[in-house]
Amino acid sequence: MKAIILAAGMGTRLGNYTKELPKGMLHFLGKSLIERQIETLREAGINDIIIVRGYMPEKIDFQHIRYYLNQEYATTNMVVSLMAAEAELNDEVLVCYSDIIFEPRLVTTLLESTAEVNVLVDDSWLEYWKARTDNWKEDVESLQYDTENFIFELGNTACELKEAQSRYIGMIKFSKEGIKKFKESYYENKKKYWDHDLAWMKSTSFKKAYMTCMLQHLINRGVKVKAVHVNHGWLEFDTAQDYEKALTWVKTGEIKKYINL
Repeated sequence: MKAIILAAGMGTRLGNYTKELPKGMLHFLGKSLIERQIETLREAGINDIIIVRGYMPEKIDFQHIRYYLNQEYATTNMVVSLMAAEAELNDEVLVCYSDIIFEPRLVTTLLESTAEVNVLVDDSWLEYWKARTDNWKEDVESLQYDTENFIFELGNTACELKEAQSRYIGMIKFSKEGIKKFKESYYENKKKYWDHDLAWMKSTSFKKAYMTCMLQHLINRGVKVKAVHVNHGWLEFDTAQDYEKALTWVKTGEIKKYINL
């Protein structure tokens, strides 16, 4: 099993904290987010690790890691970053966003799932969301699954709270067949939409496609995308407020509610 960390983003919502750093190099308790991910992945038994860089690539430099570059990081999104490492997309692969940290148990739980595409989701997300921002209602996103835990709808930000059964975390395990279908869908859509600035799914364009839109596209094609359930065990650092809240929780001890560091 190999893991790919998508770390091309600029992290503009983190303000001055990432003014001179890629998002994944934000330091939290003495280590960068990516460094913590690498350690956690290795603790969970994954030693074959790849990082896709983009913004300030020279700032991401770890030993025994393979690197790829999303040269269009400023005008694209996660889907294009993953395809920058296409040479690695030939077997099972675990994909992680670079702006999260997580416990090893989340990795092992995800690895146990054997669907074509396996998406880690947090059933206790609402407690965390209410704690991290006063405007949590503005950041509700749909994620609905059937009685067999196969997702049928996700990524809709104009949804009712009841449609957010769990929260997409930013960790996906693709089977060999699953990643093959991902690549097929990517190239089919790239051929049709790459040169157009028209909305694609719920993204502003195909070039800027969110990963959730690509997953929804696969679902619409009949690919089995399974929700893999956890409760807490992770943190996201998307905004300056996220970072500052997490530092406060460390001082108060409240952080133990959400992650065991």
